[in-house]
Amino acid sequence: MFHVLRNSDGTVQSVSRQQQPGSEPMEENAPEIVQFFKASATEPAFDAVDAGFVRVLEDLIDTLILKNVIHQTDLPPAAQKKLMVRKGLRNRIHGALNLLGSDDRLL
Repeated sequence: MFHVLRNSDGTVQSVSRQQQPGSEPMEENAPEIVQFFKASATEPAFDAVDAGFVRVLEDLIDTLILKNVIHQTDLPPAAQKKLMVRKGLRNRIHGALNLLGSDDRLL
């Protein structure tokens, strides 16, 4: 059983498993529920947007460290660990695609 809130035009605005003030109960297989979740799936997912934003934040932190604005040790230990894990994963992915190696070895 879901509980739905409607817009002023009567379309489903939100769906919840918990009853909300002004919500109405609706069966899980009701056509309006199915349509609501189909429409939600076609919109850009927050996960995809968040992944891009995390990359921006990671690049920002790298830039601040390179410019000596902050030091990696200024970050909480949990943040340091997460950054190092992401950096390692990115380097592995980049290395897997970099068949000729980096230009750092060239004179």
